[in-house]
This record gives sequence, structure tokens and C-alpha cells, in this order.
Amino acid sequence: MRLWILIVLTVVLSGISLFIGVVDITPKDLLDWQSDETQIFLASRVPRLMAIILAGAGMSVAGLIMQSLSRNKFVSPTTAGTLDSAKLGILISMLFFTSATYMQQVLFSFASALLGTFLFMQILNRIKFKDAIFIPLIGIMFGNILSSITTFFAYEADIIQNISAWLMGDFSLTISGTYELLYLSVPVLIIAYVYANKFTVAGLGEDFAKNLGVKYQYVVNLGLVLVALIAATVVLTVGVIPFLGLIIPNLVSLYKGDNLAKTVPHTAFLGVCFLLLCDIFGRVIIYPYQIPINLTVGVIGCAIFLIMLFRGRAYAK
Repeated sequence: MRLWILIVLTVVLSGISLFIGVVDITPKDLLDWQSDETQIFLASRVPRLMAIILAGAGMSVAGLIMQSLSRNKFVSPTTAGTLDSAKLGILISMLFFTSATYMQQVLFSFASALLGTFLFMQILNRIKFKDAIFIPLIGIMFGNILSSITTFFAYEADIIQNISAWLMGDFSLTISGTYELLYLSVPVLIIAYVYANKFTVAGLGEDFAKNLGVKYQYVVNLGLVLVALIAATVVLTVGVIPFLGLIIPNLVSLYKGDNLAKTVPHTAFLGVCFLLLCDIFGRVIIYPYQIPINLTVGVIGCAIFLIMLFRGRAYAK
């Protein structure tokens, strides 16, 4: 699929997204700058669209980076414990730093996501049997352990509802002033594109990268920082969005290969298109009510993930 097709599809889906909602808004209504429809459009519809675009592009590229560095197509923030580590960081800030500001909570979540991702990579380096399916299963178990710890202490502190409400992936409450943290994804995407070739080389192995003059550990650490930053901002802003960073890079690699310099733009736009489609589907299937984005993405993403698992096993034979 050509990049311009994804760009056109993104524009079309964005236009549809802007005019779907409980309040019926038409382009004609926007001609009156003081109308209630215009205010709803600017305060709710536009921020929601921007949040979807930034989260979709950010999580998809984060998954692409992780798959390249770990040399495994089934590794992503979802299957490497990154999102679960970010959740644990939120819990720590709520338990021990009750007066923490929003930015301090962001830092706690980022630090926890980064630490969890580094820990997973260390586990990955120590595993000798690096089967394509075995590695993500280890990551899922690692993430479930962190999630269980978070849930246990949240129950003990009687804040399980706070944690659950905060982490449920949902764009319905996105309004102006609540999503701007996601703009951190923009410089992350730029850095990912600039370092795309180095991420590709680092994904070929430490010895190979050093022979080509690439500072392997620096590139790996930079990639993990970018992944943790995106994961933390998305979790804190819109909640957990599963499977997005797993399936989109794999779909792009089917027709673009594994050169990140070529796949980063396609991955970003395909991630946006996929998330827009899931959001539109969740808004119309039981209209005027909405299905949370983590549910629609989770169901569709899980189905695609299972297909990739069986496909990988079939090729292994």
C-alpha cells in the first residue's frame, strides 16, 4: 500500500470522526463561530481526533522500534510489560506521593515504564531459546506479574476504582486541556525517523552494529526511552490501548519489509487509520452510546494476533 493512500484514508476517516457524535453537527453549523455546535466541535471533537492521531501514530511506531531492537515480530509495549510498568508507576505515585502534580505522575509513569522495558530486555538477553512465539509469551507473563502487583496493592489501598477508571482506554472524555501531553509523540516520531537506519542496524545484533560503527548500546537505550515515553503519555492521557504496537508494524512489514527508514511513515499512518476505524466502529455500533477504544482494539487486535501466531507456527514447520 502506497503512503499517499494511507494519507488520503487518514484524511477521510478524520473527517468522518469529526462529525460523528450524540450532538448532530454539520459543516454548515461551523459557519456560526458562536454557536453551541461550533463550541462542541472545538472543545471535544477536534481534541478527540488529535488524541487518536497522536496515540495511534505513537504506539504503532513504539511497537516498530521494540520489534526491531528485540529482533522479534511479536514484541510490543503490550507484550513486553511496558504498559503494565507504566500502570505500576501510576500506582506508586498515588500511594506514596498523594500530592504529586500531573507532571510528576507523568515522570513516575515514564520512569516505571522505562525500568520495566529495560528489565524485559535484560530477560530477553539471558534467554537462549529465542523462539518467535516463546519470547512474547515471556513478556506477557512478565506484564501479568506487574499487573497483578498493581491490582493487589490497589485493592489494599482501596483505590482499585481510581486505577481502573484511569487506565481504561477511552477517548470519549477527551476534551481541550486533557490531551496535550500526547504532543510529546511528535518529537518522538521525528527522532524515530532520524534514527531509523541505526535502529535497523542495531536490530541485526550487537557485533554487526559495532562493525558498522554504530554505538549499539546508545541506540538501544535511546529506542527504549522513546518507547517508554510514548507508553507513559498514552496511558496517562487515554488509558491502555492493547495490541496496536504489535499488529500494525507486522502488517506494514508484509509489504514494506524491515527497513525502518521506509516503514516508519507507513506504520504511523496505518496506526492512525486503524485506531480511527476502531473508534468510529465503537461510536456507531450502539449509537448514541460508545464502546471504549480498548475493547474494540482489543477484540480486533487479539484476532489478528492469533492469526499471526498460527501463521508464524505454520511457517516454522
